[in-house]
Amino acid sequence: MSETLSGVVERVTFHSDESGFSVLRVRVPGYAEAVTITGLVAAVTPGESIEADGEWINDRRYGMQFKAGDLSVVTPATIDGIERYLASGMVRGIGPFFARQLVNAFGTEVFSVIENEPGRLRELQGFGEKRVKMVTESWDEQKAVRDIMVFLQSHGVGTARAVRIYKTYGDRAIQLVTSNPYRLVLDIQGIGFRIADTIALKLGIAQDSLLRVQAGVRHVLQDFAADGHCAVREPDLLKASRELLDVDEETLGKALKEEVIHGAIVQEEIEGVPCYFQASFFRAESSVALRLAAIISGPTPWGELDAEESVAWVERRTGMQLSASQVEAVKLAISTKLLVITGGPGVGKTTLLNAILQILRKEDIKVALCAPTGRAAKRLSESTGLEAKTIHRLLEFDPKSFDFRHNRQNPIKAGLVVVDEASMIDISLMQKLLLAVPDDAALLIVGDVDQLPSVGPGAVLGDIIASGVVSVITLTEIFRQAAASEIILNAHRINRGEMPLNAEAGTETDFYLVRASGPEDIHAKLMQVVTERIPKRFGFDPVKDIQVLTPMNRGGLGTQALNNSLQQALNSTEGPGVTRYGTRFAVGDKVIQLSNNYDKEVFNGDIGMITDLDEEQGILEVEFASVMVSYDFAELDELSLAYATTIHKSQGSEYPAVVIPLSMQHYMLLQRNLLYTAVTRGRDLVMVIAESRAVGTAVNNKAAGGRLTNLAERIRRECS
Repeated sequence: MSETLSGVVERVTFHSDESGFSVLRVRVPGYAEAVTITGLVAAVTPGESIEADGEWINDRRYGMQFKAGDLSVVTPATIDGIERYLASGMVRGIGPFFARQLVNAFGTEVFSVIENEPGRLRELQGFGEKRVKMVTESWDEQKAVRDIMVFLQSHGVGTARAVRIYKTYGDRAIQLVTSNPYRLVLDIQGIGFRIADTIALKLGIAQDSLLRVQAGVRHVLQDFAADGHCAVREPDLLKASRELLDVDEETLGKALKEEVIHGAIVQEEIEGVPCYFQASFFRAESSVALRLAAIISGPTPWGELDAEESVAWVERRTGMQLSASQVEAVKLAISTKLLVITGGPGVGKTTLLNAILQILRKEDIKVALCAPTGRAAKRLSESTGLEAKTIHRLLEFDPKSFDFRHNRQNPIKAGLVVVDEASMIDISLMQKLLLAVPDDAALLIVGDVDQLPSVGPGAVLGDIIASGVVSVITLTEIFRQAAASEIILNAHRINRGEMPLNAEAGTETDFYLVRASGPEDIHAKLMQVVTERIPKRFGFDPVKDIQVLTPMNRGGLGTQALNNSLQQALNSTEGPGVTRYGTRFAVGDKVIQLSNNYDKEVFNGDIGMITDLDEEQGILEVEFASVMVSYDFAELDELSLAYATTIHKSQGSEYPAVVIPLSMQHYMLLQRNLLYTAVTRGRDLVMVIAESRAVGTAVNNKAAGGRLTNLAERIRRECS
C-alpha cells in the first residue's frame, strides 16, 4: 500500500553518484527509531528534509525498509528539521552551535529573518558583521539556487549539483538547461549523459532528436576514452550508440556526419578500418608526432662529445662502475637528441640517468626534470639531487587563459628535458609537454613500458617505442643490491609470466603472498593485516604508511567498500565530520583527488590528509605533500577516501607498504601488467592477499589488443 513519509536525514548509509540510488536513515515523526528509506535522489546530505512516496517492504537481508518510488529533498518545516538543515553546512557561517542559537531565537521564522531582516542576526552573540555578511551572501546564493532546484530536482538533480549549475550559469541556469540539457555533461562536473538525458526527455526532447543523438555519440566516445582509447572502430561505436540511444542506424549516421562536419569528431582509417576520434585526441596525436619529429632532428645542444672519455670521467667522478649495457646507454644518450630508457625495478635506470646528467651538466647544459605526479617528481628529485617538478608545474598553469604559460610561443628554457614515469602520461598531457620543449633541446624519456598505461587516453610510451624510429634503451639486468629484494625479484617473475615465490613460513622478508579462500576471507585478512599485524610487526603507520591497492572501485573488495571498512577501523572518532555525495569526511582521513584542479594546483591521483574541518564556514582543509588546500563543502565530489585506491591511481607513486587484494571477483581486470604495477608500488613491504586462481589468472594474462590509438603510425610517418 502506497504512503508518504516526511522526515530529516540522520545518516546517508549509501549513495551512488552514478545512479542516484540511496539508502538513508531518516527521523520520521511518529516513529520511535530512525527509518531506513531507499530510493533515487541525485544528492542528499544529513540534516536535509526529504519527502518519500512509496511502500514498506521486508528485505530478506536488511529487514523492514521503506522503498520510495519518488524521493525528493524539501525545505524543512519543523524546528528539528530547520536546526539540522542549518547545522549541515549548507549555509556558510552556520554550524551546529549557531544553528541552535538561531532556532532558539527565531523558531520557525528563522528562514524569513535571514532573508528579509538579516540585521536582526546581530542581536545574537557571535553574529558580527563578518558572519552576518557570510550568512546573507550564502543565503542569497541558496535563494537563487532554490528556484533552480525546484526545476532540477523534479528531473533528478539534487542540492550540491544545483549549486554547481548556478555557479556556472548564474541566473540563466534554467534557460540554458531548458534549451540544451546536454550541455550539462560538458560544463558541470559530476553530471553525465544519463542525468542530462533524463532531464531532456522530461523536457520533451524527442528520442530521435539529432541534439540527443549527437550528445549520445559524444558520450559513447567519452566512455571508450575512459577505458584509454583515443579512437573507436566504426562498428563498435555504432553498436554502443544503438544500445544507449535506441535509435536506428540512419539517425546515427546523420548524427555522426553532423559531428564530423562541425569538427567535434574526426574520421580516420586505422589498419583499413574506419575509426572515429574525438577531435581533441586526433589533434593531440598529430601534435605529438610532429613535435617528436622536430625534436629528433638536428644536432644535440652539447655538440659532439667523446663517448669513451665521458664514460671514464663519470665513473671516476662518481665511483660508479657502469655495466656494459649502461655504458652503451650513456654513449647513445650523449649522441642523440631523443632517447627512451625503459626497464623494470632494480635494473639501474636511476644510476644511468645520474651518469647522463653528470656528463651533460659538465657541459653547462640547463636541465629541466619533471614527472606526472607530485610523488613521482619528489622521488626523481631525491634520486638525482636536482629540482624536479610535476609536468603541470613545469609548464606553469595560467588560470586566466585556462592553459599553460609554456607552449610553442613560450617554450621551457632548457637544453635537456627529462621526463620520468612516462608510462603514466596520457596523450593530452604529452601534447602540452612537447609543445613547450624547444626545437633545439634534447628530450630524455624514462619509464617502465610494462606497467599499466596512463589513466587518461593513449598508450604514449608504448606507442613511441613501437614506432621503431626513436632510439630506445631497454635495461634488463637486475643489479646485486636490488636482487636482495623479493619485491623486485617477484616483480620481474610476474612480468615474465611466472608465479611469484613466497618466503618460507617464519622468514622475515619484504614480499608475502597470503592465500585466501574467497572474497570474505580476503576482506577479513586484509583488515587484520592493515590494522594490526603489519603495524605491530613492521612498525608501519596504518594510515600514513600502508596503502591498499585494489583492481576496481566496486564490489566487496573495491575501493568504496574497503574505504568504508578501513575508515571505521582507523578513524571512527565522533569528532567533526561532513557527509557529501555519500561519503563522510573527517579530520584524520586519507583522501585522494579525483580530477585535475588547476586553480588549487592539485591533480588526479594526489593523496593527502584532512587536517581541519570548519562546519560554520563550510570549509575542509587537506594537506598534500606539505601544501594546504581548502575545499568548500560543495566541492567534495572532487575527493574520495584513499585508505584504498585503485592500482591505476597508484601509478608513479611509491609507498612504504602495499597490500593488494586479488579475487576472481576481479576476473575482467586480472592482467599481468596490473599485478606488476601494484607490486612495484611497494618500497619496503608488499603483501598480496589472494585466491590462488586469481594470482595465476593475472600472471598468465598478458593483455592483448591494448588501446586503440594511431600514434605509432603517425610518428613513423612524420619521422620518415
